[in-house]
Amino acid sequence: MKAASLSDIKRELKQRTPEEMLAICLRLGRFKKDNKELLTYLLFEVGDEQSYIRLLKEDINDMMEEINMSHLYYVKKGLQKIVRSLNKSLRYSGQKQTEVEVRLFLCQCIKDSIAINRNVTIKNLYHREIERVEKALASLHEDLQADYRYAIDNL
Repeated sequence: MKAASLSDIKRELKQRTPEEMLAICLRLGRFKKDNKELLTYLLFEVGDEQSYIRLLKEDINDMMEEINMSHLYYVKKGLQKIVRSLNKSLRYSGQKQTEVEVRLFLCQCIKDSIAINRNVTIKNLYHREIERVEKALASLHEDLQADYRYAIDNL
């Protein structure tokens, strides 16, 4: 089955009643965890971005505590899992300031708790996150760039 284009979907959704829209959204939420997480963000978190940032930071802290520090292989795998989860959550928001704040927090957590230079993969992951922060930072207002640039320089 070939998926319809976004313009076709938009046109079709405009023709639906509110009851049909509700049924479509609920059915969409049943199929995949990602769909349900996106619906949760759109319904509950979109109005308060600061609480969403706090929630993501708490999730990062929880996942960092769960990492098995006995061997660098497990540390690397744990960090990769955190980055995958973070990428998905940041895609829901779509705001560059949220991305910068959360990725800076992740980099600070990595720097504080893990010896970065002991493993090339971990070091590359850390530097890739800093590059993503800088890329997202380029699209922000100049005043915000100056504030976040100071945080990046400390890393």
